[in-house]
Amino acid sequence: MAFVAPKDELFYSFLKPWLGEGLLLSRGERWARHRRLLTPAFHGDVLRNYLGIFNQSTRVLLAKWGVATVAAGGGPVGLEVLQPLSLLTLDTLQKCIFSHESHCQERPSEYIQAILELSSLVIRRQLQPLLHPWWLYSLSSDGQRFARACATVHAFTADVVQRRRRALARLGQQAWLDGQWGRSMDFIDLLLLTKDENGHTLSDEDIAAEADTFMFEDHDTMASGLAWLFYNLAGHPEHQERCRQEVQELLAGRDTADIEWEDLSQLLFTTMCIKESLRLHPPVTAVSRRCTEDIPLRDGRIIPKGVTCLMSIYGTHHNPDLWPEPEVFNPLRFSPENSKGRSPSSFIPFSAGPRNCIGQSFAMAEMKVVVALMLSRFVLRRDTARPPPRRKPELILRAENGLWLMLEPLPGVA
Repeated sequence: MAFVAPKDELFYSFLKPWLGEGLLLSRGERWARHRRLLTPAFHGDVLRNYLGIFNQSTRVLLAKWGVATVAAGGGPVGLEVLQPLSLLTLDTLQKCIFSHESHCQERPSEYIQAILELSSLVIRRQLQPLLHPWWLYSLSSDGQRFARACATVHAFTADVVQRRRRALARLGQQAWLDGQWGRSMDFIDLLLLTKDENGHTLSDEDIAAEADTFMFEDHDTMASGLAWLFYNLAGHPEHQERCRQEVQELLAGRDTADIEWEDLSQLLFTTMCIKESLRLHPPVTAVSRRCTEDIPLRDGRIIPKGVTCLMSIYGTHHNPDLWPEPEVFNPLRFSPENSKGRSPSSFIPFSAGPRNCIGQSFAMAEMKVVVALMLSRFVLRRDTARPPPRRKPELILRAENGLWLMLEPLPGVA
């Protein structure tokens, strides 16, 4: 289906000046080649090297929240969680992609602020049909802000890629690898070294587009997934406590409180909670595809060539024929015995088919680390003084006026 039904062009065209021809926006043979070349960058042997970054960045956020609880007298404190979680995911991505430490969770970063502004501007343009034509948008104040933010992001990415390329050409591959000063290879390194079956490498522009796409696609979706996970656990203390006990048993007797790669497969109930939260509140609520040929359905009807199909991930996840009592948060839906015989297409938080999310293993690993460390330090509660959040689907599933929770330090945890 990757060649039969490419992504719908209208909305995705708003992203093209920012993301270029990365995996999200490319098609045909170019998309297929890039997908093959990028797949090894998301292998488990690569992802395990990122666990230290996930732990480190999460501890920065938890330290900030710890200071907030101390300022509140050591008791529960009400906090909006989506915005700081977005900075957390941007922090980890910048380290994993570029090996760059911006300290963006602690102080403003021009590059990070540009990414946040681009995401906001794309949503605003989507809601203003008069600004859909590029020539008109480019004349507007929003269009000019968009162009400036694009320039900031592109300059940062291009500088990293070009400096690494020059070092690789000057030193040769082995000497360049030996001179990594003890750090693990990051996303840029992997893409610089990858070659296709004909021995051809990716160009600087290709690498920059893929790096910008990874930053865009993953930071908001992971932040949304984590924020709604915290909200769901806050509303179900029995599930939250079971996750906490799972983490505490895993870390008992250790010299370090870090979550390690081998731990991820042991967080069985925590993983069920993550999946159930992604079912109930999928970060991306819908995807669209344009049919380039007639598509026959099982009942004999045909979707004609040229039609754009909107597929509702949210609707699929709340279909009572697939998910009895779909509004109930029930992690045991994802136990091994309850998952038997279920269609893979009934649970698609990372989309499905050839164009599914290439970074889903990265996202799941980071979510497990963040929630495990969070629950080992804080208790999450719903803020009963505020009305329940109203879902607000934008580029990702947000909540009107933010997602507010009460955080309380665990007794005896420094």
